[in-house]
Amino acid sequence: MRIIRKLLVSLGVIILVLIALGLWFARGNPTDRPISSTEGKDVALVKPKAETIPTIGIASTVGWAAGEAPKPAPGLAVNRFAEDLSHPRTMLTLANGDVLVAETDHPPSTGNSGGGVMGAIQRFFWRRAGAGTASPNSIVLLRDGDSDGSAEQRFTLRKDGLDSPSGMAFGAGKLYVANHNAVLAFAYKPGDTALTGAGEKIADLPASGNHWMRNLLLSEDGKMLYVAIGSASNIGENDMELEKGRAAIYEITLATGRMRQFAGGLRNPNGMDWNPATGELWTVVNERDMLGGDLVPDYLSNVPIGVNYGWPWYYWKDKLDERVEAPMPEFLGEYVRKPEFALGAHTAALGLRFAPKGNLLGEQFASGAIIARHGSWNRKPASGYDVVFVKFDANGNPLGMPVPLLTGFLTDKGTTHGRPVWITFDRGGALLVSDDTAGIIWRVIAPGAAPSAGTKAVQTGIIPPQRSIDGALDAQFRRQAAELRGD
Repeated sequence: MRIIRKLLVSLGVIILVLIALGLWFARGNPTDRPISSTEGKDVALVKPKAETIPTIGIASTVGWAAGEAPKPAPGLAVNRFAEDLSHPRTMLTLANGDVLVAETDHPPSTGNSGGGVMGAIQRFFWRRAGAGTASPNSIVLLRDGDSDGSAEQRFTLRKDGLDSPSGMAFGAGKLYVANHNAVLAFAYKPGDTALTGAGEKIADLPASGNHWMRNLLLSEDGKMLYVAIGSASNIGENDMELEKGRAAIYEITLATGRMRQFAGGLRNPNGMDWNPATGELWTVVNERDMLGGDLVPDYLSNVPIGVNYGWPWYYWKDKLDERVEAPMPEFLGEYVRKPEFALGAHTAALGLRFAPKGNLLGEQFASGAIIARHGSWNRKPASGYDVVFVKFDANGNPLGMPVPLLTGFLTDKGTTHGRPVWITFDRGGALLVSDDTAGIIWRVIAPGAAPSAGTKAVQTGIIPPQRSIDGALDAQFRRQAAELRGD
């Protein structure tokens, strides 16, 4: 009887723990502050509320019925450019108008992808959100040959040798593709509907991790390739050895293969683009979780060479994350940069594109950045699940607050039709948005709009973006050489 009594007590304790966990997951740590309180140029950050058990608020995906679509901003119209895709994420538009789409998902879990109870919880909610299944590992080519706003032709460009592919870039006859663990270069001629031949590995990358996308951007002269690499964890809790080469943007010199860190302290940088006014590199970054629904805002910011944004020790320039146990590099706090623009806490900003010359979005979206916010999991109520526009002034600086451009992904029942991921423009100037869990590419235009004149480059004699850091001795030798030449 005594043994039975102990078993019943133990069972009762287990049931109570499960009930408590269920109540926490049902309610968590909700916030009553609007998401706008964590958006814009100047945000007042609240005090952190560290969570041992995360607040879970991810919206399960229900898809789009026939005839349904996201809600565009006034003056815009939306249609389906392509559908029935398998988890489409990143996109690349080629000069001939073909649109490449990476059908991809998380690689198989490894030792740096989160284990134990938290790893199991993470994988459960990935599945609930419509992700975390076997990656399709495919690049699809979409072609709108009759220019009617819908891709009537579709080809599987490549499957062989792809491993959770994401970033893509094209230049000088080569298509660059970032797997989660390497950057490959393929000889390619626009118009071809198959990518044949073996890809040349031009760089190894740290594999897998909680943030597995590896996004690419070519320099405007085509000589440099930039690679965005997210962290393996939230705040380095699994050992900082696993974070080597991560939470950073790297620069590859294509002529030599030299690879160097261009910027660091970026928990999960994703979309990258060149600011048309200044020529400077900008990116969007997913910040850390489990500090409450209002911390920490994801952000949009410039990326000067050598910059550090503080992860995992600091956020928002001078806010120390006291949860981090790893030793902090000496003097780091003196060099952390404050992000330029807050995109809302937990919104999961992924895709970024500055509005280009010739776009058909009308005057209200003529000069600024367009961002796809994939949607929160660690916030109640949910945030993100939309596409927003951030206006920029003539000097290349963000203004005001994010303006909704494409909404309606979230339902009034707490579910979501889909989740926007990436941004590109088709050859005619229409905006394309990938929706990974729904398998759709959305096309957005302002009917009747004239092609945009584009953003003018700043012509005020500003110092050009710094591309390298010179040591004191290097600068001294150059001055002496210039004096000897009589320069």
